Amino acid sequence: MAKVVFFFLLVSMMMMMGLCIAERANESSSGGLFWATGKDEEAAAAEEEAEELPPLQDNKDDFQEDHSFPSLDSMFQWAIGHSDTEKLKETANDIQRLSANELKNRQLEIKELMEKLKVPSDAELMQIAIADLNNSFLSLEDRHRALEELLILVEPIDNANDLNKLGGLVAVIKDLNNSEPKIRTISAWILGKASQNNPVVQKQIVELGALRKLMIMVKSSSIEEAIKALYAVSAVIRSNVDGQELFYSEGGDLILQDIMGNSSIDVRLRRKSASLVASLVAESVEGQLQNTNKAELHFFQNRLFLKSVVDLMASTDLDLQEKALMATKSLLELTSTEALDFKDFCGLDGALERMRVQLEELMLDEDGRDFATDMDNLRREVEFIFRSKLEEVTLVPT
Repeated sequence: MAKVVFFFLLVSMMMMMGLCIAERANESSSGGLFWATGKDEEAAAAEEEAEELPPLQDNKDDFQEDHSFPSLDSMFQWAIGHSDTEKLKETANDIQRLSANELKNRQLEIKELMEKLKVPSDAELMQIAIADLNNSFLSLEDRHRALEELLILVEPIDNANDLNKLGGLVAVIKDLNNSEPKIRTISAWILGKASQNNPVVQKQIVELGALRKLMIMVKSSSIEEAIKALYAVSAVIRSNVDGQELFYSEGGDLILQDIMGNSSIDVRLRRKSASLVASLVAESVEGQLQNTNKAELHFFQNRLFLKSVVDLMASTDLDLQEKALMATKSLLELTSTEALDFKDFCGLDGALERMRVQLEELMLDEDGRDFATDMDNLRREVEFIFRSKLEEVTLVPT
């Protein structure tokens, strides 16, 4: 009987905690998000209640930073140390007075509690989210919640690689056509995060035809949708030859040129465009250095395209200026670009001089001095490459 009392005492203390430990364990398995859909409103309510409770982490030796216990014994010791001794005595006396049927019912309660204490794996959470996405009767709110869960879960590369195996890529790509902008936006975000530095997922997204759809979404009137779509496009095509070939064949260079050349477009979208150009050109420069036979893309020599990049250096946004400098530096390093195009058509020398004056003024401000110094170093580097490229032209015998 003593062992029965001991065990029920432990469980009773856990139940007195209001399943707080179980809720916190669930949180730790999904990056701080509690999974709840329209199927499980009671669990969602329990999560809200748990968030209002004070932190349980008083003894770091027993209660680890990830809100889990190293053993059942440590859980028991922690519970004893954080319980009212008088209430424990009352609970022990109550357990001793239980009848056989009451003990059986309590055992069922314990079994249910232990089931709730089980932490679902990431794969199980992904399966739940994907099943919800495949439910055509799911509410908009719950669909968005399922996508939010996937957005967190696909961050580890192993989970991202499992997304297609579980049918998740098809489900997410389908939502790129959802009538609600916020659903399309987070769907694009998921694809971008899953394919970041991940050749496996990059290939899958291209093969499933999602890249074309994402490129269309970049032109969306919803700026958030456009930003997340361009983020996804960038993630899919970086260091991905097949993805880049499709991007260029679908007029991706014109999309970037239009964004960079339109000062009325949100600056965040223009930054991402300049950053993508810098990355794509840098990859082309690296290919030249490695003596690969890959043909250089014609639009890198297009004067209108070059000017759309150089003109960004006149922006009042310093971050955009920096990205424009980086893109210009890479373009200058290409053997196929013409120094005179940068000088006569793009006005690069004037742009660099105006930036020099601006940065000198910024250096007078103590708060902006460090950033301005770094920017000026990059500007000097661009100017050096530009002058060197011009000298090569003047030294060519006529």
